Amino acid sequence: MGKVIGIDLGTTNSCVAILEAGAPVIITNPEGSRTTPSAVAFTDSGERLVGEAAKRQAAVNADRTIFSIKRQMGNDYRININGKKYSPQEISAIILQKLKKDAQDYLGESITDAVITVPAYFNDSQRQATRDAGRIAGLNVRRIINEPTAAALAYGLDHGESQKVLVYDLGGGTFDVSVIEIGDNLIEVLATSGDNHLGGDDFDERIVQYLIQEFKKTEKIKIEKDAVAVQRIREAAEKAKKELSQLTQANVNLPFLWSGKGGAKHMDINITRAVFDRLTEDLVNRTRQPVLDALAQAGITAAGLDKVILVGGSTRIPAVQAVVKSITGKEPCKNLNPDECVAAGACIQGSKFGGEIVAGAASDIILMDVTPLSLSIETIGGVATKLIDRNTPIPTRQSQIFTTAGNFQTSVDIKVLQGERRFARDNKLLGNFRLTGIKRALAGVPQIEVSFDIDANGIVNVSARDLGTGRQQNITITSSSNLTEEEIERAERDAQMYASEEAAHREAVDIRNNAEAYLYKVEQAYHDMGKKFDRSVRSNLKADMSELRKRIVKAKPDKITYEQAGEIMQALEKLKQTTVSYGIQV
Repeated sequence: MGKVIGIDLGTTNSCVAILEAGAPVIITNPEGSRTTPSAVAFTDSGERLVGEAAKRQAAVNADRTIFSIKRQMGNDYRININGKKYSPQEISAIILQKLKKDAQDYLGESITDAVITVPAYFNDSQRQATRDAGRIAGLNVRRIINEPTAAALAYGLDHGESQKVLVYDLGGGTFDVSVIEIGDNLIEVLATSGDNHLGGDDFDERIVQYLIQEFKKTEKIKIEKDAVAVQRIREAAEKAKKELSQLTQANVNLPFLWSGKGGAKHMDINITRAVFDRLTEDLVNRTRQPVLDALAQAGITAAGLDKVILVGGSTRIPAVQAVVKSITGKEPCKNLNPDECVAAGACIQGSKFGGEIVAGAASDIILMDVTPLSLSIETIGGVATKLIDRNTPIPTRQSQIFTTAGNFQTSVDIKVLQGERRFARDNKLLGNFRLTGIKRALAGVPQIEVSFDIDANGIVNVSARDLGTGRQQNITITSSSNLTEEEIERAERDAQMYASEEAAHREAVDIRNNAEAYLYKVEQAYHDMGKKFDRSVRSNLKADMSELRKRIVKAKPDKITYEQAGEIMQALEKLKQTTVSYGIQV
């Protein structure tokens, strides 16, 4: 079996790792970075840009550049680009395709299998959507693993001694906290909590709004109506946030931010760490309660913790580190790279599927995760009746006997819910199905066994069986906001087709670039030969060079066609034959 890669599919940045010589290795992308921005852009010509290339051009192509798509996973959000609607799964698949290709280029072999991480507090719809994104990208997703758990797995690689660890994971778009016990070759998640709508993006937005208001005060201009200007401000805000993790002041200097009748206007604003802390104080404090909830659910106090691990780039913010220390009374452990440890843990888990041996204590570690939210069905009166409580270890199976509410009822509707609220209407509806063929009887007589089965990925299967007739109905929960099987298959075909087109385009560009390089060498030789050759030789050589130059100029790199690449090849071969026949060294 081939390698199984570990992927941290992040809100702002993603990371891919592979196991080599028993240890996780973070794969550096072609841009030279160990993480890849989770950004996708579409150009005028229909080309897709991913990662740093997409991020660089965002200011001039804001309407067709997509950031933070992870926050929309599992719902019915669609974005219209060039007349085509894309789901969050399809955009995420484009990011995954790049990570997959980077890993393949690094290894020099094909990759089909992956372990992908998700926030611990992702619900079933979001987990299903992540699995669908992997499938569209051409990956066999062997396991969906929670991000804090993956970080603990990476930590456990070198710290296998028995201990209780709190993993505080504040990423670009989500916040998770998990209490995990490591010991006796077992990593067991005791409890998890979090907030799926809290992360670094929110901190960036506070700076963005502050800069917009300050600019309005000084220049009397509503810059928020200019999409290009706002994108430039957003990029500067993210940079300022990072600087404020190290410095006490950051300067935002954006020349020619706006131009109008009064001339050009520039932004030059200083932001102190004190101002940043004031702007984001409520965001930092929103992480307190989930930490306390997780500790309570785990049945321990902060004093019972041995270590606190920080995960996610936003944990570099000093105010965040301070609040973690104030809650737990412990100095957070900083020996893991918060941007990379999740992908490292994912590839360790992936190694178990690939039959590889992990060096150190983690080689024999068994991973036991939990379900983040309670699962229930709607019963009479609109009540959400729980079958599986939150923080139950997975995989798990729970059953309960229900009955009918009306006389001679021959069918029942099973509504599957996820959440902690008392009434069904206040929880998330994951899906529903109907059990028919129930034997006619008075209300309360039929016995209907409803079973919930959660697999190791945290994905839910539900069945209902009439014990009287043996009739059964099963459903693998797929929320109505997720893609249908037909939509997934179409997206797979589109992704494969685009991958083929992209490969052909890259080949055409390579042909153009190689021809241009060869032409440059011939032109240099032509210039150096002087009158060494007679006029007819020089004339023929010049004509061939001119023909190749014309073909190259006509074929624009971003719009080159396969036919144009063929024409360049023909002209190149003719030039090569001419140089060889005349004995010209190139």
